[in-house]
Amino acid sequence: MEAAVKIHRKENAAAVAAAAARLWVNAAQAAQKIRGVFRVALSGGQTPALLFRLLAKGRFQRLPWETTEVFWVDERYIPHDHAKSNYRLTRELLLDHVPVPKENVHPIPTDSGDPACDAAAYEALLRQVFPDQDRPRFDLVLLGLGDDGHTASLFPDDGAVSEQKRWVRAARAPKGIRDRITLTVPTLNRSPLKMFLVCGEGKAAILKKVLYAPDLRPPLPAQLIEDPVFLADRAATSWFNARD
Repeated sequence: MEAAVKIHRKENAAAVAAAAARLWVNAAQAAQKIRGVFRVALSGGQTPALLFRLLAKGRFQRLPWETTEVFWVDERYIPHDHAKSNYRLTRELLLDHVPVPKENVHPIPTDSGDPACDAAAYEALLRQVFPDQDRPRFDLVLLGLGDDGHTASLFPDDGAVSEQKRWVRAARAPKGIRDRITLTVPTLNRSPLKMFLVCGEGKAAILKKVLYAPDLRPPLPAQLIEDPVFLADRAATSWFNARD
């Protein structure tokens, strides 16, 4: 991964969010010029929350929201109104404040009682939106990094990490809300822009491991993402200047 990775070090989480917003704007404008639509797949978490709040402010109201389509990288298998729902976080902090048409918002379903069934339903939706494609091509994928090296809901030692055929897969987290639904590694890698937001001292050790331990077997899930861009704050890259 080291040869292809791009890491941008910022002073703090607010600066990371601002840099992410600039990349979002560039990706949205480029997609609009090419296809007339911008498709983004989102993650939850504290750092994306800062980005969502920033995008919801007035100076970003001129973004092409009316032709933006919103999808999700992963979701906990809980109702959409649950406090820990990625969909709810995005709706409250971003979607309720920008003019994205309701029909352009595509949350991961979590209401059948069967995560595998809802994963299949989300894949069916993606196949409708991206017809005649071997994988969906989101213009931007927003990712986070867990302290165990997971990204999306792709956890070490879970079968979803090695899935190669399906676009969407039911997954199991090792703790917390265990049932999840996630986009698979090949689906995530189809995007031309995979953007990791990594903030805080607690992420420093795992970020260094993801970037500079390429020979891990098996690799960490985050190491399976091809040509990513990392936006990280000073706390998460405190080791940077000391690296051999």
